[in-house]
Amino acid sequence: MHVLFVHQNFPAQFGQIANHLVHRHGGQCTFASCHGGEIDGVGRVLYQPQSGARAETNFCSRTFENQVWHSTALFDALRQRPDVQPDLIVGHSGMVSTLYLRELYDVPIINYFEFFYRTHNSDIDFRSDLPPCDAPTLLRARTRNAMLLLDLENCDAGYAPTAFQQSQLPAEFRPKVRTIFDGIDTDFWKPVGNPSRRIGGVEIPPGHRVLTYVSRGMESMRGFDIFMQIADRVCQTRSDVTVLVVGEDRIVYGGDARFTGGKTFKQWFLDRHRIDLSRIHFLGRVRPSELVQVFSLSDVHLYLTVPFTLSWSLFNAMSCGTLAIGSATAPVQELIEDGRNGLLVDFFAIDRWVERVLEVLEDPSAFDPLRRSARQTILDAYTLPKCLDKMLDLYREVGVGVDANPGTRP
Repeated sequence: MHVLFVHQNFPAQFGQIANHLVHRHGGQCTFASCHGGEIDGVGRVLYQPQSGARAETNFCSRTFENQVWHSTALFDALRQRPDVQPDLIVGHSGMVSTLYLRELYDVPIINYFEFFYRTHNSDIDFRSDLPPCDAPTLLRARTRNAMLLLDLENCDAGYAPTAFQQSQLPAEFRPKVRTIFDGIDTDFWKPVGNPSRRIGGVEIPPGHRVLTYVSRGMESMRGFDIFMQIADRVCQTRSDVTVLVVGEDRIVYGGDARFTGGKTFKQWFLDRHRIDLSRIHFLGRVRPSELVQVFSLSDVHLYLTVPFTLSWSLFNAMSCGTLAIGSATAPVQELIEDGRNGLLVDFFAIDRWVERVLEVLEDPSAFDPLRRSARQTILDAYTLPKCLDKMLDLYREVGVGVDANPGTRP
């Protein structure tokens, strides 16, 4: 089977399955993307959009305009590669679409659906404590689903990484989309005995408890401001706490920039709150090997999110046997069961967060059963081999008979 993977970035969600297909199953894979990179044995096709949305493009349709430019560039790049003859196409329904590839290949298409935007009871209106979205932002959210809807109609099947993300899709399309997580390498993300107490230039004093927070960016959607208030109060209560914050000072998700006045959300927050940063250390982006050390050092890890995509970092933390306290929001509740493999607290209940953190820090070893259960949760359902097998089952089911009928251009 020759699988053509499509994503604007390389290798993104498809690197592991492409490598698995080539090196474990003797398959053939080609990866089409806008950005470079290499995986041994995986063919590459690069496309480059020639234009995109402009200032005069209606704000609500800019995302769709950019998607069309990416998708037509993908079409043009593959049309120039007659040697690429896939039996199955697997694409991420995001910036670039597999929609136009129906005109090149008569083969099944599977799409990966990460998130469908909703304007109510969603990530957009969850943070009612912050300035609300303006009308153009709300209208754009609806239009941002345009290509997703085309992909849902066009694909033969799809998959989403979590049940929550699958549940956000329109009801009429959900039967086409399975829930298959990306997979965690539990041989890498595992507890480290005697982890280094020097991380990213920060020396953790002997006897100090460690409180951790990890996010790609520091933004309201991942509750950075809530976390900072919790961490500040915990440090005020206990003098033996070191706080490690992993992530970049940027806004990755959400519309915080609409009210921060050109500042990052972190700086906007710190300008409005007196936080003692003497024991709160910002490590920036760290290597995965360092992150394993952070999780292994952590006495308690906080993870907050609005109803949005669930971060890999939470899976990685639990795989490392870290005790996670998560926000009691739908995505987190899918993974953490309160009192069994972690703890849950209402997103906005800062007093309760502080109570729970202090409870754990008072006697971390009392929560070791939850730590063991957290790792077992990942081992039971989210390991890389198990998830890759589910993907392959879907690929084979949708592509029944494709080995005998290679894709051809009409």
